[in-house]
Amino acid sequence: MGTRIDKFLWSVRLFKTRTLASEACKSGKVTFSGHPAKASKEIHSGDIIELKKDHINMRIRVIKPIEKRVGAKLVEQFMEDLTPEKEYQKLELMKQNFEYRDRGLGRPTKRDRRIITKIKKGYED
Repeated sequence: MGTRIDKFLWSVRLFKTRTLASEACKSGKVTFSGHPAKASKEIHSGDIIELKKDHINMRIRVIKPIEKRVGAKLVEQFMEDLTPEKEYQKLELMKQNFEYRDRGLGRPTKRDRRIITKIKKGYED
């Protein structure tokens, strides 16, 4: 017996509500075997799900399908996170603001802009 993909994503706390999980499926942010997944898609143990969330591409493996939401400590029993570390670094980089300038310094110079662009491109690869 399988579990609906939207219900599973909500159960393992990848989405705050089941509605958000099903909307992500409808908008094509959740893929299963390289194809967009409908919210009603049945998943089984060993399936790999890819989703775009918070500007990163996540990849998870289903260990055991569940239908009821579990505590954060128990999530490891039901899914394995296969997301590359590079994606999480990209998320951390987005939280930092390289373009912050102290008050009174004015606009960045051409040299400053080049440095900012170099830093941004270096982490996007």
